[in-house]
Amino acid sequence: MEYVPILVLIISFVGLMAIGTPVAWSIAISSLLTMLVSIPALPAFTTLSQRMATGLDSFALLAIPFFILSGELMNNGGIAQRLIAFAKTLVGSLPGGLALINIISAMLMGAIAGSAMASASAMGSILGPEMEKEGYDKEFGAAVNITSATTGLVIPPSNILIVYSLASGGASIAALFLAGYVPGILTGFFLMVVASFWAKKKGYTVGRRSTTKEVLTTFINAVPSLFLLILVIGGIVAGIFTATEASAIAVLYSLVLGFIYKEITFEKLPKIFLDSSSTTAIVMLLIGASMSMSWVLSYEHIPQEISTGLLGFTDNKIVILLLINLILLVVGIFMDMTPAVLIFTPIFLPVVTALGIDPVHFGIIMILNLCIGLCTPPVGSVLFVGVGIAKTSIEKVVRPLLPLFVAMIVALFLITYIPELTLWLPKVFGL
Repeated sequence: MEYVPILVLIISFVGLMAIGTPVAWSIAISSLLTMLVSIPALPAFTTLSQRMATGLDSFALLAIPFFILSGELMNNGGIAQRLIAFAKTLVGSLPGGLALINIISAMLMGAIAGSAMASASAMGSILGPEMEKEGYDKEFGAAVNITSATTGLVIPPSNILIVYSLASGGASIAALFLAGYVPGILTGFFLMVVASFWAKKKGYTVGRRSTTKEVLTTFINAVPSLFLLILVIGGIVAGIFTATEASAIAVLYSLVLGFIYKEITFEKLPKIFLDSSSTTAIVMLLIGASMSMSWVLSYEHIPQEISTGLLGFTDNKIVILLLINLILLVVGIFMDMTPAVLIFTPIFLPVVTALGIDPVHFGIIMILNLCIGLCTPPVGSVLFVGVGIAKTSIEKVVRPLLPLFVAMIVALFLITYIPELTLWLPKVFGL
């Protein structure tokens, strides 16, 4: 194996990131520099552009802009308020009630919108001031919001699961969607336990118990929003439509719902379309650049070398999964989720499949692991959104974040070493 191209790739990528170059450009430029070491300039430039273009030439990827648009429509369509009202009637009277409302609402909102950023933004803006009024520490509220927002990336429909399906070479999107439910809910449950314990210790106020009538009323108000999950996932699992077709249906449904709620008007639509287009452009550039780096890694035989090295070091499944989890936890700190999935899936998937681990199971492990990275500096996008909305600083949020990190890591290791938690639901539906 030639070590010079590998050193060029690592040093150039780390160097570009260190001087503040955007992630997509860091990936593309470092990939090009690595190609220039191995092949002449003209073929290198041609190959890079071809790989970026062919990386985006996938019917499954059409689902991403549609799900991003449906998320923007739902974020602006009054969905969050109805979900919060419903969650409030369920857990508002428990210790740390408002924190628990934040977690449940984030799980529902993240699942419906498919975006951790949208969830953190909506929950932080609506629940943050209310938590402060009730005597909650601003930093604790921000920490709960930041960590709970990531659960929606595991609970379907999730854009990142579609990206993993592409990177893995065709893992079933329907199976991945179903596999995400139990891990996402389990992670949310652990966050709720920690938040409730912390709130009890700090002596935060407890809300009043809701009546049955209030629970039913808020549930009925939230049903149209919740029905989107049944419509999208049910349609995919039943084979009525593909994930891409489901994403288009989600756009139409959320648009109609926004008009019915009178939260979306024709005047608001241009901004919604512009915001979703901007997000889509960023995601697609990341995917294209990451696909070029994946090709470079493959060309230099890096996945095969790492696979041989790991399996040569040990063939113990427990140890290898532990090593991969530790590597991904470190990767998540420095790299955004989409490029991390596209670059490291081809590296680690051959290792785990050689050990008999299901690609669907590994996909959920990888996504949940990288979710933790979204809450950590220096690249933690959800962390910055949550801190910005709460008008506090990262230094102050770290202390209440730590026990919530522990909760997420405990959930990660349970899901890693108990495959049934992930694979049970897909098996029930024959996937």
